[in-house]
Amino acid sequence: MADPDCRLYLITPPDIVPVSFADTLAKTLDAGDVACLQLRMKDASDDEIRRAVDILKPITQSRDVAFLLNDNAQLAADTGCDGVHIGQEDGSTAQARAALGDDAIVGVTCHDSRHLAMQAAEAGADYVAFGAFFITATKMPKTMVAPDILESWSMATTVPCVAIGGITVDNCAPLITAGADFLAVIGGVWDYDKGPEAAIADFNTAIASNRAT
Repeated sequence: MADPDCRLYLITPPDIVPVSFADTLAKTLDAGDVACLQLRMKDASDDEIRRAVDILKPITQSRDVAFLLNDNAQLAADTGCDGVHIGQEDGSTAQARAALGDDAIVGVTCHDSRHLAMQAAEAGADYVAFGAFFITATKMPKTMVAPDILESWSMATTVPCVAIGGITVDNCAPLITAGADFLAVIGGVWDYDKGPEAAIADFNTAIASNRAT
């Protein structure tokens, strides 16, 4: 059954110059529904991340889009982000919750593991992320997973699930119908052949179409 609340979860491109990226981000967020933006700057220093947050967070939050930071819960708290996304090597869900407080969003990468997802959910995660579902050029995926994990998770719990990994306008339909609450997208938006604004519009059309099936 299609999830009626499936929405886009946008992740920043791997290499951004925040000042020049700001206008692109604003136009992209204005092109259609986006639930949240995750700032992902893997090789940047804390100071560089702070400057990026200062530039990009107001653009995001002014459009009622949640602004999340990747990996670092304490830095997310210090910079006033709406939440954090952590991997399995980035500290525990409980530690992230302690750093950010009860009102922040804490999401956890769970790869292909329902067990890890259940542990995260029981520890208070606001969402769990499964993937990769498709080959992705962003990074080498640790695991590949089939859409049925989304269906079984959605049937077992109310904790939202995020699908990530190589998702495009052309291949997202099975993930929506399987029960993904969010589609986490990087290259599928920023590298879209018609441009990121068109990608947002086309993803939202795909979501709406598959809700009705």
